Amino acid sequence: MKNFWQKLKRLRRHGSGQAIYALAPMAGVADSAFRQICKSFGADVVYSEMVSATAMVYNSKKTLELMKFSKKERPFVVQLFGSKPEHFALAAKIVEKKIKPDGLDINFGCPVKKVARQGAGAVLMNNLKLSREIIAAVIDNTDLPVSIKIRSRVGATTALDFLKNLTDLDIKAVMIHGRSMAEGNSGAVDWKTIKAARPLVKGVLLANGGVKDRVGALELLEKTDADGVGIGQGALGKPWVFSQLAAHSSQLITKKIIFQTALKHAKLAEKLKGEPGIVEMRKHLCWYVSGLPNASALRQKLIKAEKVNDIKKILR
Repeated sequence: MKNFWQKLKRLRRHGSGQAIYALAPMAGVADSAFRQICKSFGADVVYSEMVSATAMVYNSKKTLELMKFSKKERPFVVQLFGSKPEHFALAAKIVEKKIKPDGLDINFGCPVKKVARQGAGAVLMNNLKLSREIIAAVIDNTDLPVSIKIRSRVGATTALDFLKNLTDLDIKAVMIHGRSMAEGNSGAVDWKTIKAARPLVKGVLLANGGVKDRVGALELLEKTDADGVGIGQGALGKPWVFSQLAAHSSQLITKKIIFQTALKHAKLAEKLKGEPGIVEMRKHLCWYVSGLPNASALRQKLIKAEKVNDIKKILR
């Protein structure tokens, strides 16, 4: 199986010299419709929403639905979470056979309490032995390139402590969110830890956290010596952030472009999921209109939209 991470790194180094810009994995947000929109604006890599390795073992149809993707989304990475190596081993086999993504990612970064209560996500960083067993189980049971997403710190364990425990494992890419588990998605990004991790990452290193525009991306890349950037919240309601980064320009985004993009996104959501897709789309619509004149009044109407035609009328 080809390692698309290395291919991207090589293309960037010998081609345009640009960094790798990835849509960071986000539960409940990064579904296929949103991923396709971000891809259309130039995102290099996209991830699935978090997928439970345990649910995969019990053949959850809903879980398989979470991983559906379009060819337009490639390279597409499925992100797994859980706490049992044997579940990850079987999940890796199932995903490779049934879903056929371009890579597998293991989540060690989610700070959400309901995930932590399962002994999964960011809390796993405090268990070096178990984390290593999980990563090894996935690597041993797939030919897909395996990557991980971690935090700068969880409790007393730093990203450096965590990575030093894994230097002999064949991990193709590491995304480091430069905030601790306790900080969640707020606070200053610890770029020094990401930079210090550079020698410990043999493959691709992605810096994550706080990037909202080209200036922020270039600053984080320069400070960390990373190969690329993972953009999460910075892309919510602003998927064109990827085209601005790739083009090395700050394209003026007009209200017309915003509304056209929101409508295109809504049509995709409705096509893929029907009316439930529009209900899920409401939060995206609120992000799209944030900062516009009369945004509050628009939001009040958009959160009641049930069909694409409703959205068209409101945006007119």
